[in-house]
Amino acid sequence: MTRKLSAELLGTLLLVFFGVGVATLAFGFGATGASFYAGVVGTALAFGLTLLALAYVLGPISGCHVNPAVTIGALFAGRISLAEAVGYWVAQFVGGILGALLLWCAFSSSPLYSRTSTGLGTDGWGKASHIDINAGGAFLAEVVLTAFFVFVILGVTSKIGNPATAGVVIGLTLTVVHLIGIPVTGTSVNPARSLGPALIVGGTALHQVWLFIVAPLVGGVLAAGLHVLIYPKPEAEPLLTGEPGGA
Repeated sequence: MTRKLSAELLGTLLLVFFGVGVATLAFGFGATGASFYAGVVGTALAFGLTLLALAYVLGPISGCHVNPAVTIGALFAGRISLAEAVGYWVAQFVGGILGALLLWCAFSSSPLYSRTSTGLGTDGWGKASHIDINAGGAFLAEVVLTAFFVFVILGVTSKIGNPATAGVVIGLTLTVVHLIGIPVTGTSVNPARSLGPALIVGGTALHQVWLFIVAPLVGGVLAAGLHVLIYPKPEAEPLLTGEPGGA
């Protein structure tokens, strides 16, 4: 269990560091210039490719959930025990906070960085959204995006899935989710990814972070329900903690 929790902490830390790091460079520092969608594509690829790599490296150890929404989906799908899920959640949130802190320490050494104006790739609605979506729309978007993402994970890591290609499918799915989600909310689909940067930036990001914790968890539960409804239940369904997965 220690190895599993260490893998979840490390994986979430790395996902936040690289994914949120690219988002901050693109939208905070303006590294992509006037092209907003260049930043969207770059950030989407950063999250997707990082998860793809982590799925194969950490998947055999912990399942590479690196996302509380994936863990709650595994819990409700009967793939993981409640005690193990709680341990995963603690490790993931700690990893997300440490990843954001490490990233902030690196960026704050630049004279161009400002915690209030540059930010740290936080999520939001209203004025914090590129399309000014309201809280209700943001909640719905996060639930749908997370449900789709976790549903794919549960499917490709099921008994009838192909473990050899599961990491590629999961990484590309996260990329697609970010391509549509970044202009809407910044894309959470991962409470640990949202909480860490929000704690450091504070202000509006911290006031709004509850939505990016609750909505992805609701989406994870919904995905588990869809998976149980659609997929046949084998006699011995494997635990998600032994296969590539996560976000």
